[in-house]
Amino acid sequence: MPSIQSRRAALPGLTQRSYSRNCFRNALIISAIVAVSVAGPSYFLATKGDGGFVKWQTHSAYESSNEFLEEESVRRIALEQIGELFPQEVRDLLNAKHEQPGHLNLNVAGRNDLSSSWIREGALDVSRRNPEVRGVENRKLEEDSKDASCGGSDGNKVECRRGSNKRYEGVESEQKHREKVEIETSNSKPPHSVSQDEEYDHKDGGLSNSEIESSEGDLTGGASIQQVTTIQNDTPAKIARKERRGKRFENRLTELIHQDEEQSKKLEAEAIRRAKEVEGGMVRPHSVWRPEEVSANSDNIVRVMRDQLIMARAYANIASIHNDIRLVQDLKSHIKENVKLLEDVNVDSELPDGAEKKMKALGELLSRAKTVKADEKALIKKLRAMLQASEDQLRSLKKQSNFLSQLAAKTVPKGLHCLSMRLTVEYNDLSFDERQFKNRENLEDRRLYHYALFSDNVLATAVVVNSTITNSKEPRKHVIHVVTDTLNYGAMRMWFLNNPPDKATIEVLNVDDFKWLNSSYCPILKQQEMESTKAYFYKSEKERISANLKYRNPKYLSMLNHLRFYLPEVFPKLDKILFLDDDIVVKKDLTPLWSVNLEGKVNGAVETCGKSFHRFDKYLNFSNPHIARNFDPNACGWAYGMNIFDLKEWKKRGITAIYHRWQTLNGNRTLWKLGTLPPGLTTFYRLTHPIDKSWHVLGLGYNPNTETSAIEGAAVVHYNGNLKPWLEIGISKFKHYWAEYVKYDHPWLQQCNISK
Repeated sequence: MPSIQSRRAALPGLTQRSYSRNCFRNALIISAIVAVSVAGPSYFLATKGDGGFVKWQTHSAYESSNEFLEEESVRRIALEQIGELFPQEVRDLLNAKHEQPGHLNLNVAGRNDLSSSWIREGALDVSRRNPEVRGVENRKLEEDSKDASCGGSDGNKVECRRGSNKRYEGVESEQKHREKVEIETSNSKPPHSVSQDEEYDHKDGGLSNSEIESSEGDLTGGASIQQVTTIQNDTPAKIARKERRGKRFENRLTELIHQDEEQSKKLEAEAIRRAKEVEGGMVRPHSVWRPEEVSANSDNIVRVMRDQLIMARAYANIASIHNDIRLVQDLKSHIKENVKLLEDVNVDSELPDGAEKKMKALGELLSRAKTVKADEKALIKKLRAMLQASEDQLRSLKKQSNFLSQLAAKTVPKGLHCLSMRLTVEYNDLSFDERQFKNRENLEDRRLYHYALFSDNVLATAVVVNSTITNSKEPRKHVIHVVTDTLNYGAMRMWFLNNPPDKATIEVLNVDDFKWLNSSYCPILKQQEMESTKAYFYKSEKERISANLKYRNPKYLSMLNHLRFYLPEVFPKLDKILFLDDDIVVKKDLTPLWSVNLEGKVNGAVETCGKSFHRFDKYLNFSNPHIARNFDPNACGWAYGMNIFDLKEWKKRGITAIYHRWQTLNGNRTLWKLGTLPPGLTTFYRLTHPIDKSWHVLGLGYNPNTETSAIEGAAVVHYNGNLKPWLEIGISKFKHYWAEYVKYDHPWLQQCNISK
């Protein structure tokens, strides 16, 4: 062991060596401090940039201020109050990173030291919506987990890193290959083809260009998920994809704008067209949105022009009050022209050329007249006076129209009168033998089908006979008995002698040859001789116009109408007979009517009653005690025109005597007005058997709305009313059913100018 002296001798050298080591150590420490002092700011400037350095300096100065200390205390108090609402990890994050500038989103965090569950919001959206990014992200996260799981020796760590590097290289090469294929595919697509990316972009949940760009901006701005940020760098493929998306967006926007402009132009053109149609107060006969069928008898324009005349007269009076002489002259001039234009015009088709232009001109003038300031009270007063005058004129025109329609129904057309005269002359030139009909032995044969037809109209009777025989299955079994008056007896016989029905039997009788039909037996003939009846029907005073002319028609006194109540007397040897009016057309075989079981009733007819119309109270006066005691006001009415009568039951029940009783009671016309249906209702009350309505369809002489389906399925169609098919006032759409059985090519019809 060395001695103490020897140690002391060696102490100076040892001390010198220790001192040298201490100096070296101190130098290293100083060098490290200097290096850190220089490298730290450099690294900070390199990573954060100049702006970050400025913010850091500002933030450091802010931390040293009193304002920061106050906010810090407020923050800590707030964290203590809401601390229970968040997990410990969130509270640690807020405590650790509150000094960093900017807003911190609890759902989106882009910091380096956050856990793997905290990622920036833009990156999360991209990874969810873009399968390519999501797949790469998952693969890199798996590599990170494998690297973390590498443990053991350094050699194992090196091998793990090599395998990881190879996998990263594979991912990068795969990504480059995919981007290359995508660029080639996009270049080869046609202009209007839609790629998968484009289709995805247009879905409701897809990303728009702006969203992708903002997402990429968030990814590049954050540092918490470096793998996703690396993927979103601007590679050539992504730049090309962005350009394609931008072009698609611009093209689609341009296309939508173009379509919108085209649609606007179409709507504008349609609006201009419709505005021209209604310009000047003109109303077209169709809807703006859905065109309707224009009727041949439309009067829309005529009504508009008449309304314009009313307003023009009102404004002319107002303009004269304000001394607007020019406007008054213009209005009166247009009123005069339009009144002359509308003279004898009822429908639009009768208007002359240029009517619409004049209507438009008057409409423009009325628009100018509306701008004149007028006294509203004066205008209302004038319009009320005009309304009252119009109502008075309307009532007068209704009376006149009613009178003219009744007059037209009573008069005989010139052609029919000519035909009757020519036939009468021809008949008078025939010998006695030439005037006889064939098959006279069939007239009283009860095994045949007998018809009764009472008329003074040759052409109408010819249509009934022709349609009946044409549609019968066995014409030779049908016998038609025609009864007419003396004036038309020769003409009626001459027509059927020259135009006999095919294989059927026909008879023409003269009502004046029935000697038993006289005033002592027939009440209606007795009433015709009364002075009150003559005054009622034949006086020509003005008060007649105010009464209902329908019941003043002398035809209701004609025995041809009332002869239907004397069928057993006219045809004493027949058991059943079918009664037909002269204003019907037969469309089917009527033979089955003779097989109808009347169940002990006398009359077989079609009922006409509905819910509240065509019942007894419509035809009879129930204020009269005779009517009220014997009849039900709600009893159903029925129709004359086609009736099957059981003449044996008729005789048994004394129907003619019942008719005489009620007709006598109505001598002063207090039970009913004139006609044959009211006495028929009283005579056959509870003695009428209803038959199917398809046998007899009515209304073709007054109701233009009669259903076509009912007409087509009917056995008999009836032109009851004033609008008979042989008159010009007849309903045109129903005339062809009647005209089908008229021989318009016959020489006698052509000589009398009877045509379709």
